[in-house]
Amino acid sequence: MIFAAGFGTRMKELTRTRPKPLIEVAGRPLIDHALELTQTLPGLRRVVNLHYLPDLLRAHLSNTDVHLSDETPEILDTGGGLRQALPLLQSNPVFTTNTDAVWRGPNPFELLAAAWRPEEMDALLLCVPLQNAVGHKGSGDFTLAPDGQLTRGPGLVYSGVQIIRTDGLHDIPERAFSLNLLWNRIAESGRLYGLPYDGKWCDVGHPEGIALAEDMLHV
Repeated sequence: MIFAAGFGTRMKELTRTRPKPLIEVAGRPLIDHALELTQTLPGLRRVVNLHYLPDLLRAHLSNTDVHLSDETPEILDTGGGLRQALPLLQSNPVFTTNTDAVWRGPNPFELLAAAWRPEEMDALLLCVPLQNAVGHKGSGDFTLAPDGQLTRGPGLVYSGVQIIRTDGLHDIPERAFSLNLLWNRIAESGRLYGLPYDGKWCDVGHPEGIALAEDMLHV
């Protein structure tokens, strides 16, 4: 699941006439960077959700094998958007990824696939140590325990990429909601895990992130 429905408000004027996933970094739209990473795992069924300026994304993806999940009339946030896309995804668990980040280092999807333990985990989040999180402002989102379980707190930044079981989505009554709600429930059951990323990751959710990401990629 590739999240591409958002308004990209932190990008200011850059998203006035185009959705954030079509902003270019190093000569390529952000969504193409994300799609390229998914290609190393054969057989993945890829779904992109649409809401803001959807026709531009639809045209950009018209010659790909990507399936589209239209969110109308309201945007559904990450949890609601993932739940709506489940019939298209046809899988449980699923990978999910944001499009507003660029990576330098190991493929994040391959790392998660290798570390996934379904007998213990309902979600495995790829997290970035602060020293590897280029362009990120803040103290982090999660603290990693010695056994790999996550709790809320400073230390690691959620990268936007995860493997997650989707069963719990059906127990949430809201139509539009964040995946944070599902993470909280998974954490209560002791099945929320994290994996540190030892490469570089750049937040491209704000205009300054474009130059930072291009510098990172050319190091």
